[in-house]
Amino acid sequence: MAYPPSPLALPLPEMPAIAGVEIASVAAGIRYKGREDMTVFRFAPGTAVAGVFTRNKCPGAPVDWCRAALANGKARALVVNAGNSNVFTGRAGRETCERTAKDAAALIGCKPREVFIASTGVIGERLPTDTLLAALPRAVESLAADAWPAAARAIMTTDTFPKGATRTARIGDSTVTLCGIAKGSGMIAPDMATMLSFIATDAKIPAPVLQGLLKKGCDASFNCVTVDSDTSTSDTVLLFATGQARHPRVPAEGAATMLKDFRRALGEVLHDLALMVARDGEGAQKLITVNVTGAVSARSAHRIAMCIANSPLVKTAIAGEDANWGRIVMAVGKAGEPADRDLLSVAVGGTWMAREGGVIPGYDETPVVAHMKGREVEITVDIGLGRGRATVWTCDLTHGYIDINGSYRS
Repeated sequence: MAYPPSPLALPLPEMPAIAGVEIASVAAGIRYKGREDMTVFRFAPGTAVAGVFTRNKCPGAPVDWCRAALANGKARALVVNAGNSNVFTGRAGRETCERTAKDAAALIGCKPREVFIASTGVIGERLPTDTLLAALPRAVESLAADAWPAAARAIMTTDTFPKGATRTARIGDSTVTLCGIAKGSGMIAPDMATMLSFIATDAKIPAPVLQGLLKKGCDASFNCVTVDSDTSTSDTVLLFATGQARHPRVPAEGAATMLKDFRRALGEVLHDLALMVARDGEGAQKLITVNVTGAVSARSAHRIAMCIANSPLVKTAIAGEDANWGRIVMAVGKAGEPADRDLLSVAVGGTWMAREGGVIPGYDETPVVAHMKGREVEITVDIGLGRGRATVWTCDLTHGYIDINGSYRS
């Protein structure tokens, strides 16, 4: 079923063509009726690829396939379907991946291990392989360079708006372009955040270097968002570098200075996409930013921030616009990280509510209540023990989350 757009939705930006990338989306009829639900990407020969995947111990067959294919560092195609995640499908799921890669490779003119596969949707149902494969030739026949918007829509499941981002960067005296899309709305937690995301660039970057850039970029973006604390079985982020842009050669080692601006642009694309996922949290009405400072380390700050962001009591208080700072303190304490209640400080919307374990004398709740009535809410907690800091993003928890997930398979 289609869902009304999130009140936090952002418009899809203009998505320029990337040299060496062609895309097509078709209505395969895998689960949804009357909408495109399968997307094929074709990449120029020599395209390098990097990937980051879920840490869920029960991953889908497409995740296993991509992890194995990533060892080659090269990609010529990507096949994505929405509506069925091909997870917990045993041998049938593995065979679907093998047949999909074989057929796509024959159509594209490459090796099966140069074909990457991603699926999203219902868990535990066999993916109708023949239906998917029957649509592949139609997709390949309609490949085009300007089809990013259609692809952003075709990979959606419970998403309420398509998600895309683009940037340019300089490598030497040359300009390179990056475009990325993502889907994700529920079953969202770090390690990866439950989603699919595909980014392409015309830069020529060796696969090992590309992998390092993507890993660090995801740690600061997708691994800092959460909707419901559930880590998906299908999380996949793939970054493709077609090598079509002309710029100075990027060495396999010691490329940090040369790629400084590229790293900035990639980080911004990943950050934009990650926040769009949080904005589209199932049933979300408010985007929440959680800042933690003064922790004993950045890692500790991140864990505390995620504990606050994942707390149902914190999230429902914000949904109800209740300035209940005690729930924030509770979440800090249950994180299992070093904390001292008599050193804690808590602020909402820039107004400090509590310091040194108690409410600030003369505290006026009025500006906090006004802030919480907005679409974006900011929580800041200072632990008072060190210099570690972290920022994560989440959304409120409303009855809409129950409505969507209670009828997901219907």
